[in-house]
Amino acid sequence: MYEKVVPINRERHAGTRVKDITSFAFASSFHVAYVTLHEFSRAAGVYPVVFVEDKDKDQFRPVALLGLEAGENLFVGAGGRWEAGYVPAIIRRYPFALAGTGEEGRYTICIDEGSELVSQTEGQPLFDAQGEPTAVIDNVKRYLSELQQMDLLTREFTQWLTAHNMLTPLNMRVREQDKVKNIAGCWVVNEERLNNLSDERFLELRSKRFLPAIYAHLVSLSQIERLVTLKDKRHGPAAAPMANAAAAA
Repeated sequence: MYEKVVPINRERHAGTRVKDITSFAFASSFHVAYVTLHEFSRAAGVYPVVFVEDKDKDQFRPVALLGLEAGENLFVGAGGRWEAGYVPAIIRRYPFALAGTGEEGRYTICIDEGSELVSQTEGQPLFDAQGEPTAVIDNVKRYLSELQQMDLLTREFTQWLTAHNMLTPLNMRVREQDKVKNIAGCWVVNEERLNNLSDERFLELRSKRFLPAIYAHLVSLSQIERLVTLKDKRHGPAAAPMANAAAAA
């Protein structure tokens, strides 16, 4: 999705403008999208919300599953139209992003100069004639700051799940024509372990307000059927789920 991400600079971007998103073609090859804890309830009504392992950071990240295989986003249709009622925040924030400055807790706003949304002639300017940030910068700064706070809570959530061994691999096979393909790399909350938590641990979950997200995540797994249906509509009746069960504890 990102091609040339650089920090926003008033000298470098004095004449830079940003167009509104009218097409989501830039996300057409992404089969997952990171979602924060605050998005679970809305995302779960549309997408399967699962966890993927970020081995570089030795942690898990929750994502909305947008397709059944890499390079396939089943929710971007003709003309780049997003064919669902909710668009994950990480996609809505494009072409902007946050990058660490090297100082703890400090970030800088960046822009993807390779994006078709970035122009010198169309869209809203980042800076005015006096070189001062416009409302575009102010709005992006506020939006990204809110997302950063949500991200911190999401990390706390996944760290809790990891520390208490609550995640287990999702075993699912999809039949495509005469072949069977395993869908691997996704993790889910193990319901048996959740139900066997001690009262102390369960109350801890409730006090941290993690329970709604867990239940939304578990309910969302039924949306895998929706992905199969969308794939059938796009490519013909070729896929069918054969199993959708987490590994035993």
